[in-house]
Amino acid sequence: MYSTTRSNSTSRLPRKAIATLLAAATVGAVAGFAPAATASASAPSHSGLSLGLDAPYTSTATQERNKRVAVHVLKRLFEHGDLSVADRYIREDYIQHNPFATDGRQAIKDFVRDWTARYPDMQYNVKRVLAQGDMVLVHANTIPEPGTRGRATIDMFRFDKKSGMIAEHWDVEQEVPATTASGNDMFSTISHPRTNQPGPRWQTPLTQKVAIEYFDMLTKDKNPDAVKYIASEYHQHSPVIPDGSAGLREQFADFFRQFPNMVVERHRVITDGDLVAVHAHWRLNPGDRGQAIVDIYRVKKQKDGTLKIVEHWDALQDVPETSANDNTMF
Repeated sequence: MYSTTRSNSTSRLPRKAIATLLAAATVGAVAGFAPAATASASAPSHSGLSLGLDAPYTSTATQERNKRVAVHVLKRLFEHGDLSVADRYIREDYIQHNPFATDGRQAIKDFVRDWTARYPDMQYNVKRVLAQGDMVLVHANTIPEPGTRGRATIDMFRFDKKSGMIAEHWDVEQEVPATTASGNDMFSTISHPRTNQPGPRWQTPLTQKVAIEYFDMLTKDKNPDAVKYIASEYHQHSPVIPDGSAGLREQFADFFRQFPNMVVERHRVITDGDLVAVHAHWRLNPGDRGQAIVDIYRVKKQKDGTLKIVEHWDALQDVPETSANDNTMF
């Protein structure tokens, strides 16, 4: 979360169409704190595409510590204007992927100083946190002015393993609409158990396998049979999609006929227990700037013993024509 406005000079993709595919396609996490994974891709000197499980080992204690630090930093900065946490927890050569911000710790401090002066009652309402390897993902409802709906904000941080400081940042933000097609808000948890916490860590590789197979079958193979990974009781938090899995195969097939040249590049996957987050670049045509999208899936065992996606949250943002840094959003 790092910008006051979003550029109007963005690629004018059929937002509802791509959101429809995305929302129907993905499924997510429980409300609360959850472990995350992986590293960055396609930007200078940053770690490459990873699913997290093959990354160097990071202890559970360190991952939990990183989650606490990420939440502490966000809330102290944006709710309290406490710039000292930047000096304590953010590297001086911090790498920034938000297209409206520049690199470096000082840039964050300058921004927060101006932001908190403009929005002194800012609320950073954290909904779920994932941590895996050196990555942390924070899903929040950010509200600059109390009484407004605010934004669905997903921040992703890479921690430096040696210093324990935050070294790199990506984010995606979307305005929260007045109504949704499902009647569900963008943040709550509906699937059982209704908890903000992820499932046990031993579930991580099983959960991740299901989510990645589903995502790749849908976006790379363009195969509508990917619906086999979605449970019949499917809870949707993307604003434009109704609940349930009925009719999804037909929707997917129609979408692929409309956009046969769609390109989706999966850049990072963060998995914790029964929660999986996928950060990807979606383009309906290769020449489009497209959208940065983060999907959060929740995967649960069904009565027949299979693992399927039961719930989904997301946030999507147009990739602007220009950027304040050279790192790309990915």
